[in-house]
Amino acid sequence: MTIAAPHSYDHTVIARRRATRNGDLTRTLKAARERLSARGGLQPNFERELLVQHAAAIQAAAIVLPLPVILTGFGLSIFTGPLPAILWTGFALLGHFALVVVSRRFPADNLTRAGITRWSRIFLAGHVAAGLSWAYLATLACAECQPLRFELFQFTVIFLAIAMIAMVSSTLRAVVPLTFLPTILVLGYGIVTTAQPMASAMYGVLIGAVPFFAFVAEMLRRASIARLKHQSEKDELIAELEMAKIMSDEARSRAEEANLAKSRFLATMSHELRTPLNAILGFSEVMSNEILGPIGNESYKDYIADIHASGQHLLGLINEILDLSRVEAGRYALSEEAVDIVAIARDCLGYVRVKAEAKDLVIGAEFEADLPAMWADERSLRQIILNLLSNAVKFTPRGGEITLRVGWTAGGGQYLAVKDNGPGIPEEEIPIVLSSFGQGSIAIKSAEQGTGLGLPIVQALMKMHDGSFELRSRLREGTEAIAIFPNSRVLEVMPALDEYA
Repeated sequence: MTIAAPHSYDHTVIARRRATRNGDLTRTLKAARERLSARGGLQPNFERELLVQHAAAIQAAAIVLPLPVILTGFGLSIFTGPLPAILWTGFALLGHFALVVVSRRFPADNLTRAGITRWSRIFLAGHVAAGLSWAYLATLACAECQPLRFELFQFTVIFLAIAMIAMVSSTLRAVVPLTFLPTILVLGYGIVTTAQPMASAMYGVLIGAVPFFAFVAEMLRRASIARLKHQSEKDELIAELEMAKIMSDEARSRAEEANLAKSRFLATMSHELRTPLNAILGFSEVMSNEILGPIGNESYKDYIADIHASGQHLLGLINEILDLSRVEAGRYALSEEAVDIVAIARDCLGYVRVKAEAKDLVIGAEFEADLPAMWADERSLRQIILNLLSNAVKFTPRGGEITLRVGWTAGGGQYLAVKDNGPGIPEEEIPIVLSSFGQGSIAIKSAEQGTGLGLPIVQALMKMHDGSFELRSRLREGTEAIAIFPNSRVLEVMPALDEYA
């Protein structure tokens, strides 16, 4: 017989998730290679992002920066006349627009490490070319001006230009010293040749301002790098969380598929096993009752009784496996109604009393009086009590005691407990006992073999009733199994209504 796997699993979704995971893995490996290739320097993706920010800053200032250049040219015309002012203004605007054109042609994506180096040099060359205009401004003089007036104008304009370049272009390394290197040379020559000490002092301040603002620009650049690193770490954490979620969803889907396949397999196999098993039980019962005629050999009667008992045991095992699989698959439907837990407990005591008396066990009952009805599934409740009592009878040694208690909980719910003075369970084996097909080592040695499904079924049924199950045991002192139902399951008794009121 071939059992086909169910097709409920969306393989297309899983393939898409796997492709996404592979893409994330590829990006992670690429980033790792870039970190290794950096060898202590800045990662290529950070250098690329800094160039992108630099190009964006130049484009953002494309409309604003010409205004101070034009105003400087207007002020320059007052000291030197219109022709030098027009020449300087045109030269400065040409350098500015050249930088804007370079920034617009800058490819923000798909830059290799060599491409990053090449474009960094292109931007630096553009800034050096634009900086020649400030060096040209430093070479101009005004012979007809009063002392220090034109020098003060030069000082103010060049100082503001240094600060402006440091603020706008801080993401490009060494942009300030390279841009104003020609200006520094001109100012140094002016210090040597000028006869005015005040002018020499202003030139010296301008020369000193270049390394100062270069330091400020470097600090701004490092702050940008720190922000990029934090953003990268945050993106990596988000990617890892998304990856973990995808893997968790995939694992959950696979687990659901496996659980569904297991349930279908158990259902199919139970049907295939029950059909011949019913025939075995039926024929063995007919033979043991000698309906078709007497059986002369007594040994045959014993064999038939063994066959029938083994068949009953196998049928019970199949039923327990089916019950557990239905509960795990969520196909176990509760038929809830108002039930009397005490009455059901008394009935269950009658079922196991014969087996208990065969082992000389003493079964006691402690039921609190006037317990209200409870909203539950009677069949499930009966199975819970029978499983707990059967376990106690099975594992309690001859001459032992078993007590069934039913009563109130401190929170207003109801509980049922089965306590015995059997061999007990080691504390480390309690999780094993509560798992499917699990059995304690001492219980296996001292009692008859069981299926190991009774307590897992009790746990599952209690969970469906919004309750809890506890197993308390001490080695060589006994075990107590407690099933606790919440107060939401207890039905309140309403007072009778006076129809004439």
